[in-house]
Amino acid sequence: MTEQHLMLHTDKYQINMMYAHWKHHTHHQKTVFDVYFRKLPFGNGFAVAAGLERVVRYLENLRFSDEDIAFLANQEENYDLAFLEELRQFKFHGDLYAAIEGTLVFPNEPIIRVEASIFEAQIIETALLNFVNFQTLIATKAARIKQVAPNDILMEFGSRRAQEADAAIWGARAACIVGFHATSNMRAAMLFDIPAKGTHAHAWVQIHDSEQEAFDRYAEALPDDVTLLVDTYDTLRDGVPHAIETAKKLAEKGKRMKAIRLDSGDLAYLSKRARTMLDQAGLEDVKIVASNDLDENIIVELKAQGARIDSWGIGTKLITAADNPALGGVYKLVAKENEGEYEPVIKISGNPEKITTPGKKNVYRIISNETGKAEADYIVLHDELLEGSAEPLMLYDPAHPYIRRKVENYSVQAILAPIFVNGQLIYELPTVKEIADYHRSQLDLFWPETLRKLNPEKYDVVLSDKVWNMRKELINQHTK
Repeated sequence: MTEQHLMLHTDKYQINMMYAHWKHHTHHQKTVFDVYFRKLPFGNGFAVAAGLERVVRYLENLRFSDEDIAFLANQEENYDLAFLEELRQFKFHGDLYAAIEGTLVFPNEPIIRVEASIFEAQIIETALLNFVNFQTLIATKAARIKQVAPNDILMEFGSRRAQEADAAIWGARAACIVGFHATSNMRAAMLFDIPAKGTHAHAWVQIHDSEQEAFDRYAEALPDDVTLLVDTYDTLRDGVPHAIETAKKLAEKGKRMKAIRLDSGDLAYLSKRARTMLDQAGLEDVKIVASNDLDENIIVELKAQGARIDSWGIGTKLITAADNPALGGVYKLVAKENEGEYEPVIKISGNPEKITTPGKKNVYRIISNETGKAEADYIVLHDELLEGSAEPLMLYDPAHPYIRRKVENYSVQAILAPIFVNGQLIYELPTVKEIADYHRSQLDLFWPETLRKLNPEKYDVVLSDKVWNMRKELINQHTK
């Protein structure tokens, strides 16, 4: 991770707005910003919140270095030296609430709420969106893959195709928080305590005089963890028979070969034939690993064709989210301080979906006590407390308000947890395994129809009457 100059991991207009606020002595004005996304990626029924650990590490270490200040001093805007001196004292003193990693989240609900001076809130926008958009996207893609192969071993193999080093390691972590079992990236494995997995490359076979010699020598070097890549030449004629021969030599030494790996060709056909060959050789316990530009759609098709694959190495299409390469999350001002109180603000747009929801808000997950399943997510103003309430709720379809249903016997789960309060970190970051366990419990809250890969049932995100009316009043006020 390149942490040097992370303070400048922002867009130029953020610095310019900070300077303008400083010049007009409004830089200490308190504000509230929401982070949310408008559309689910991949046609999925949910997204998975991710990126919080990266956000926490960023905010903990947010300082302008001497080099940063010198760079800003040379910009064409000719920033006042007193402004640059002010930046030397910069530290995040605000509050941050967030959906914890592994939480299932949905469009148009805040997944992060920032409450801070405009000076502080403005400069962190770019970094927060960068971290959260990317990791939430990859975690959601990985969750789709996990849904179609829930009982198989899944390995993240994307480093060499990722958009640079940070994307490789944080993408690997995002995959593992939703249930991937390992990564090929040693750096990610070390940083996040993730199991590392891998075998040899085709080059190992090519550099030897024969494939059999290559397999035997690899097994001699690593007898306790032998997985052999069998498609360098001819998979069924050469690769699998040579692997079987190596496995027999290992067995004579009291060792067992773990797996063979298929990386090309018709994976359904080859895996079925290879499985038969291994079983006939008495190697029923040897697993078959597959790779080669896999994703959830290809895995579903391979399973439908009866492929005999136990473990999947997923690379390019996961780490790049190839079929939906950006989440599109946004960071919007929703309230500003006015005479000691927060005044809601709204953004109007010619595109209705871009009209913001004003006010400092909380989000609650409404869970039926009868079924144990989530009914809807409910957005309320921050002073509308639902914990402990037994009042019936009227939930309506946001697009069709006349479609309503009443929920009476329910419990609530707050989506936004306090992470920073007055600039102090109060949240203990969980391990990747703890997040994965939590994510599984989140999945249990939802009906299979919401979780399915194709044409999922829409899950409702509902505004309280107070939020709805405030939004309507501000729209009317600004469109007269």
